[in-house]
Amino acid sequence: MLGMKSYLGWKIDFLHPAGEPAFAGPDSVSWRVFKNPIALGVGGIAAVLLEFADARIRSGVWDHSTFKTDPVGRSRRTGIAAMVGVYGPQSAARRVIQGVTNMHAKVSGTTPSGEAYRALDVDLLDWVSATAGWGFLTAYDRFVKPVSDADKTRFYAEGDAVARLYGVQHPLTCEADFQAMLDTLLPRFEPHPINTEFLDIMKSGRAARGVPKGLQSAIVHAAVAILPTDVRTRLELGPEYDLSPRGERAVGFMGALAEKIPLPGSPPAQAAVRLGLPSTFLWKHADAQARLLKDVPRPAVASIAT
Repeated sequence: MLGMKSYLGWKIDFLHPAGEPAFAGPDSVSWRVFKNPIALGVGGIAAVLLEFADARIRSGVWDHSTFKTDPVGRSRRTGIAAMVGVYGPQSAARRVIQGVTNMHAKVSGTTPSGEAYRALDVDLLDWVSATAGWGFLTAYDRFVKPVSDADKTRFYAEGDAVARLYGVQHPLTCEADFQAMLDTLLPRFEPHPINTEFLDIMKSGRAARGVPKGLQSAIVHAAVAILPTDVRTRLELGPEYDLSPRGERAVGFMGALAEKIPLPGSPPAQAAVRLGLPSTFLWKHADAQARLLKDVPRPAVASIAT
């Protein structure tokens, strides 16, 4: 079927069925944030660091996934799962999320210190969901465009339905929720060689073929830069990970550029077409977007599809 693609083992069609809504609509903050690859790169790396800070998650990922043998592929699968939750037809999103949940149901073990864990433990699901949402939004806000407090609240509300499909019981509703969760977990956080190994892989150029190695290094440093100070201190990510003024300008320039250059064939472009909009919809000026949305049936453009 035209539009059907295999994304690292998942067959997902962002073009069909025509008109089927996603869990977030084209007028959502989520569609705006997730279309930007710089925000996703910076936010995704920050999210992994926040997750790996907890030995239970670090052990679960390291011992039960392909992360240590194929970190790039595993990271991309995580990214595609996020994309289908934002842009995919709801039927496809439910199928992929159920598949991920089925895999997680088989993951359990003990940390090196002897603490038992299960991937479906509620506090772990809540934290993984929180780190992803917070990471992508914070990266977009800092390196692409400022996001208002009202839009931040909208962003978290838009992710509620998908988070609950994953089994999350306490999805973020605001920045204060993230801080409260962080305050609870922070005493557990610890430095570990896996963290620096992960960062070295991300800086090596393996994560995005064709992207200059210098830019990839800047993206890694940008991810460390958005971490809460107390987290960075706990993880012992010292001045060698500081983001230089030149690096900050480079990441900001690329983030702004990515806002303007359409990516034909990408999930956000195909999702727009599925809902009767031009493939370039998300890269157009806000005024033009508003005019286009007037001609689209309201169920398709609702920020949270029912």
